[in-house]
Amino acid sequence: MSIARGAKQSGADRDHPGRGTLEAGAGGHAANACTMRRLTRVSHRRPIAERRESVADPTISVLMSHESLSSVPMSTTNSVSPKPSTNTTNTLVSLNPATGTPAGTVETINPADIGHIVARARAAQPAWAAMGLEARVAMLRAAAPDLKAAADRIGELATLEMGKPLAEGKGEAHYAADIFGKELDEMLEALRTETITDARTVTALHHDPFGVCAAITPWNFPALMPQQCVLPALAAGNTVILKPSEETPLCSALWAEILGRHLPADVLQVAQGAGDVGRALVLSDVDLIVFTGSRATGIRIMQDAALGLKRVILELGGKDPLVVLADADLDAAAEFAVQNSYRNAGQVCVSTERIYVHRDVADAFVDRVVAGTRALIQGDGMREGTSVGPMVNARQKEKVVAQISSAVRAGARVLAGGHDAPGNFVQPTVLVDVDHTMDIMRDETFGPVACIMRFDTDADAVRLSNDSPYGLGAAVFGAAEHAELVGRQLSAGMIGINKGCGGAQGTPWVGARNSGYGFHSGSAGHRQFAQVRAVSRAVPVTAP
Repeated sequence: MSIARGAKQSGADRDHPGRGTLEAGAGGHAANACTMRRLTRVSHRRPIAERRESVADPTISVLMSHESLSSVPMSTTNSVSPKPSTNTTNTLVSLNPATGTPAGTVETINPADIGHIVARARAAQPAWAAMGLEARVAMLRAAAPDLKAAADRIGELATLEMGKPLAEGKGEAHYAADIFGKELDEMLEALRTETITDARTVTALHHDPFGVCAAITPWNFPALMPQQCVLPALAAGNTVILKPSEETPLCSALWAEILGRHLPADVLQVAQGAGDVGRALVLSDVDLIVFTGSRATGIRIMQDAALGLKRVILELGGKDPLVVLADADLDAAAEFAVQNSYRNAGQVCVSTERIYVHRDVADAFVDRVVAGTRALIQGDGMREGTSVGPMVNARQKEKVVAQISSAVRAGARVLAGGHDAPGNFVQPTVLVDVDHTMDIMRDETFGPVACIMRFDTDADAVRLSNDSPYGLGAAVFGAAEHAELVGRQLSAGMIGINKGCGGAQGTPWVGARNSGYGFHSGSAGHRQFAQVRAVSRAVPVTAP
């Protein structure tokens, strides 16, 4: 899907709403397996180009079917699309995980056609780069009002496709639109040419584009994550091929289509499909790969990228700890534990997946968490009052249920939830008497489970928190100085003191250990989407 500039159509606490995940080869994150979306093979007698609608002022070509954004105003274009390698395409049916009913369909591409899409991006890139930073940012900024106007519809699609409560879906879309201009301001400053001078030399540090960027984005935040990956790449002068998760193709495509109305042809393209499309994109002639997903897939991307020494920015999995010290505000700590364990049904890369509480306050803390868990209302995200939705698909549910069952067999006790639920739902569950021999305390769960373990000393809390290959986020609750002292000993890339791990405006989103390679957001993160190029000249020598 080529996103091109054309006629405009009207559309309707700093902690990041979260970072999702995606299997480049599969489409789910912790599930580490193929999507449960239905993929149907459809034969067409006419080439793709002959099946397009013709309209004035084209804005989007149909590598994605028009009906995929049903009830969303959009148009199609007659511009040249990648020549199909076969006369067969696949129709991806996006299912509502709460009800099993279709949310819409998209037409996916053949992995063999990725080379044609990359070639178009490559051809468009020099002119886009030549516009200059200020002109590019101004063109991108023009999309902000349209994204804000369409935020309710984008958020509704997020709920229909992945199940989060409607208030959260709309909240994500509005948040993304609200920070759109602020992020462009950050990019403008971060990517400007810098000058370094000493007595003999003047050096200009330019932040130039790499070329073509492949952005492979997740299903759990299908509006925010494309924005975090696509926007800095475009601002830096790269052209972008966005491969959204096959779990949420409609939401991400609508976001991209709205942005693309303001861009030249082929500067932003969308490649819909499953893991084979993502893998083909990684192996293609791109210069930068931006990926959010599992540790296993991140390793494979690094291996594939190494063949061409391609640049990579990888945000991978997490197993975030929450430490509750003896001097913590237990009401605040328990409230955070409930919110951060069950938000988005636990399908957030910085969800609280391990809770360590000091033995002296453990009983009181656990009582509060159990009460908060039992007060949650689970159901269809489109239903008013729902606070916890379903797993994104049946395979993810199976993984979470298997971890709970394994832990119970090994001696864990269930204090809330833990019973079978219909469809793709997993009850918000509280487990105690857990330990690090259990998979649920070592492997990413990505589900609505609060696992609580007791500790005796600060040193124990630090040791247990760091006993993981992951290092994305962490939180410590306690008296401020005490909590910060403990927090500084944790190995995570982002640590919150009496709050979540998200930082002030402009803070990068960064993982440590196996949770990331490179990072994004903030001035430091924006610069990772650009090649630093140093141009130096001698300072003229003045005669004595």
